[in-house]
Amino acid sequence: MKRKNCLHHLMLVVFAVGLGLSFWYSSAWLHLCYGLALFLFGMQCIEEGLHSTAGGTLEKLMTKSTATPAKGFLFGVGSTFILQSSTLVSLLTIAFLGTGMITLAGGIAIIFGTNLGATTGIWLLALAGQSVSLSPVAIPMLVFGILLGFFGGQPKAVGRILVGVALIFMGIDAIKSGFGAFGGQLDFASLNFSPTLEVLTFAGIGFLLTCVLQSSHATLILTLTALASTQITIPQAFAIAVGSNLGSSATTAIMGMISSERAGQRLALAHLIFNGVTAILTFVLWMPMTTMVDAIAKLANFPPLIQLALFHTLFNVFGIAVFWRWQGNLANVLTKILPDKANTKLLPDGSQAVMPRHLDPNALMSADIALRAVSQEIRHLASLSMEVMSHAVFVPSDDIYKKDESPTAPTPPFEPNVQTLYEWQIKPLYGEILDFVSKMDVDETDTRQDELTAIHLVAFTLLGMVKDAKHLQKNMAKFLAVDVNNDKKDGDINDIGKEYRYLREHLFVSLQALAKAGEMKLGSQKWVMHIDMLIRHADGLDDMRGQVFACLRDGVLDGEQASSLMNDISYVKRIEDGVLELLMGAGEMFCCQAR
Repeated sequence: MKRKNCLHHLMLVVFAVGLGLSFWYSSAWLHLCYGLALFLFGMQCIEEGLHSTAGGTLEKLMTKSTATPAKGFLFGVGSTFILQSSTLVSLLTIAFLGTGMITLAGGIAIIFGTNLGATTGIWLLALAGQSVSLSPVAIPMLVFGILLGFFGGQPKAVGRILVGVALIFMGIDAIKSGFGAFGGQLDFASLNFSPTLEVLTFAGIGFLLTCVLQSSHATLILTLTALASTQITIPQAFAIAVGSNLGSSATTAIMGMISSERAGQRLALAHLIFNGVTAILTFVLWMPMTTMVDAIAKLANFPPLIQLALFHTLFNVFGIAVFWRWQGNLANVLTKILPDKANTKLLPDGSQAVMPRHLDPNALMSADIALRAVSQEIRHLASLSMEVMSHAVFVPSDDIYKKDESPTAPTPPFEPNVQTLYEWQIKPLYGEILDFVSKMDVDETDTRQDELTAIHLVAFTLLGMVKDAKHLQKNMAKFLAVDVNNDKKDGDINDIGKEYRYLREHLFVSLQALAKAGEMKLGSQKWVMHIDMLIRHADGLDDMRGQVFACLRDGVLDGEQASSLMNDISYVKRIEDGVLELLMGAGEMFCCQAR
């Protein structure tokens, strides 16, 4: 791993040195890269500013806007138009899908919308044309944006947006100057290609540029500038536009496939399939589509830049029209291709450490999405903790999800395993949750800080319950084994075995009650009755303590046995108090949730 990191750093150094040398030998190339850097950084500033000013608006809109495919599609168009980044909206959609807030079909509709929304940027750039200098407008915006940055809060976010827009305007002017400085050095228009080879070559250029720049908008601004300076032809520009579309989905797919769970991977693959098939169909119908654009351009007297914007919109609309009726079928096919992963074995023999299910790094782009992802991961931790605690009293974990209230009879061998399960399953997952939370963009003044504090308390309570179960298991294994074997050599030991069987069943009822809470509505009459039952049930351990003292006085139990039993009653009591604390203090995390 160390060697791999060294090689990675060496490659970065070589690239930086090579890029620096290229600037030394070509001032035109330096000017072009300078403009591109301003453009990309400006887009980044706008994205950050919009996230800060919008708060949870985008997330709330996404939740409400996927009720129908049409609403999801319109949301994709609108959000991409505002953010001017189809990749950002796609990754946010993948993160939302991972938290269960939207369905796969709803996510596919949004992806369709992002593709059409991405065409708005090229229309704005094309309509602005190449003869208008944007720098005079950009300089005042840059000044005001920097001044607002000193105030903090919402003014700082608005200032960030102004700085971003100003940098984009300045970047566009710099890119135009850079292409102009090249003069005749870059003249792809004069190259002699066969029509098919020309289309494929320039589509490849568009694909690679978008993958490297991580922005189809940046690729298209370069294309518009080169087209305006007649350094590329209109067919070459069309091909680059198709390639940039495919490159945008490829980068989203790679990021989504690497960082997401199954739901996100399906959506990332859907995006790649959609743009891939659309590109293939565009190449197949290249002559009719380019002829149609040419006819419209002649009829409306459109300049080359508007023709490029029109073609970009045309082939995206064509792709959406082809796929629209098959959204549900595509979702079903993707679910079959990428089925849900089988649950990791809980027992340590042959198992792997449990990994997070919902902590998608893409969710960190939005504090609201990240908070929902953490809440769902806490439910995963709770489910896992209940199963580990059931192992502590040698109850099959499936029993706590059954409707009957009697656990399966204890069967040997009784091998203590909670310590191993804690090290393999609970502790790593808890660490991943803490690591994820530490990366969230939530400061002390954020209203979401209270929710994060509650989440921390729930996780800490669950860990404490598991640790108590770990201490309980040793004696539980010892005395249940004696009871099952019905060893008659020492009647006292057999009696304490029965006490431990009762203690086992007592804890089982509380664990099952925590699992059953997922079927109830918070605050309902059934919920209140459920809590009352748990309180009365926990009080039953006080009666058991009295019985232990009575057995000690009568000589049924000796002092060592009574001491062990009293300690283990305390462990069970703490676990059951933890169950009550979870349901009464953070019931919204446990109610109405399927397993």
